[in-house]
Amino acid sequence: MTPTTEAVATATPPAHRHRWFALVIVLTAFFLDLVDVTIVNVAVPSIRRDLHASYSAVQWVTAGYALTFAVGLITGGRLGDIYGRRRIFLIGIAGFTVASALSSLAPGPGSLIAARVLQGAAAALMVPQVLAIIHATFPAEERGKVFGLFGTVAGLGAISGPLIGALLTQGNLFDLQWRPIFLVNLPIGLLGLVLGRRFIAESRAPRALRPDLVGMVLGGAAVLMLLYPLTQGRELGWPWWGFAAMAGSLPVGALFVWHQRARTRRNGSPLVELSLFAVRSFAGGTGVQLTFGIATGIFFLTSTLYTQIGLGWSPLDAGLAGVPFALAVSVAAGLSVAVLVPRFGRRVIQAGALVMAAGALLYLWQADRHGTDLHFWHLVPPTVVMGLGMGLVVAPLADTVLSEVPRAHAGSASGLINATGQVGMALGLGLVSVAFFGVAHEGDHGPVLVAAFVRSLWWVTAFLLVAWALMFALPKRAPAAAADDD
Repeated sequence: MTPTTEAVATATPPAHRHRWFALVIVLTAFFLDLVDVTIVNVAVPSIRRDLHASYSAVQWVTAGYALTFAVGLITGGRLGDIYGRRRIFLIGIAGFTVASALSSLAPGPGSLIAARVLQGAAAALMVPQVLAIIHATFPAEERGKVFGLFGTVAGLGAISGPLIGALLTQGNLFDLQWRPIFLVNLPIGLLGLVLGRRFIAESRAPRALRPDLVGMVLGGAAVLMLLYPLTQGRELGWPWWGFAAMAGSLPVGALFVWHQRARTRRNGSPLVELSLFAVRSFAGGTGVQLTFGIATGIFFLTSTLYTQIGLGWSPLDAGLAGVPFALAVSVAAGLSVAVLVPRFGRRVIQAGALVMAAGALLYLWQADRHGTDLHFWHLVPPTVVMGLGMGLVVAPLADTVLSEVPRAHAGSASGLINATGQVGMALGLGLVSVAFFGVAHEGDHGPVLVAAFVRSLWWVTAFLLVAWALMFALPKRAPAAAADDD
């Protein structure tokens, strides 16, 4: 049975009576992950001052999380298929909560990075289950509405993280500096644990699957060999072994694919179902996720360094500057799923990539024109345009990519989707070493950081245009209307 045929047979699960409560819980976990990323971005300058950390160390505070998240996502998704998505989700949210507590207690850069690595590993267990639980719990006719809510939550996460992070950091509650940005996760995580046990229905692959330990090692090694030297290379002076590791990630990746094919023939229980890539919507969507993740990874970190260090803004000012962006994401996400995608299909997602690229170019023009004299109102037009573009992409993309995926492999597919996006994000954070720190160096301020940010925006624009080109591989029509397409 082909993946597409199997998808038809498994696309409509029986409606679970607690499914809307379950949706609130898993979207809250998704929101927690988004807020954590954006909170940390705003607090980076404060962390740097308080812990006397170098640029490389604060880059690893964000990249360490993204790296372990990316390495573990595929495994996390498959573990949900094997052992139960609710069980792995609850283990992940418990680990995320513990790691948040450890992050808040970190006495130095090294311990904070270690806690963030642990937090990323826990998120790799938690986040893939979000889309998998949605895919396994909701019937096909309800998923459009659900993914509209998914996009709205993405926008709310984008707006809430910077504001909460700015308020907590600048407020300096109990003289704790940046530490409350991690403490805020604790009550949310504990509530998610309690309610998740009550309202989320357990689901797993309908046939017995076994863990693929060799695949986990090979897949993780290939990603780590690529991302670690890319992120750390500038700090170490680009040593020869870094280039050797990056080159070596290709044959290790090829060995991983060979192993997955052999395991599929032997026992039908690989870490990655390579047959998923025969589904056009899935194969094209993962490529889009990768390049889009690179663009956003570069943008979010460099924009924080630009506004707070280059322009000398406070965390609250920087957080407020992101409000128009986040509001635009929320509005566009709701419109794209409810109104635009059902009518115009793939063209909406492609238009989103072009609109976001136009916003990046407008941002670049404003930064280059005003230099260190740039004010909040100068950023409203470019951030609104970028937010509208992002909202048109993020909300319908997940539904498009998962639309033809068999429920038996929902966890693995969800892990792959998240993994390619997070690998892209980690690649983007690694490329900050070249795009931004290729111009700016330790101790630089003002015009130098403005020039570095302008250069970074050219990189962002280029990757958004690559994502737009890859979107031609997606189905022309929205999933619900795909059968009507020629």
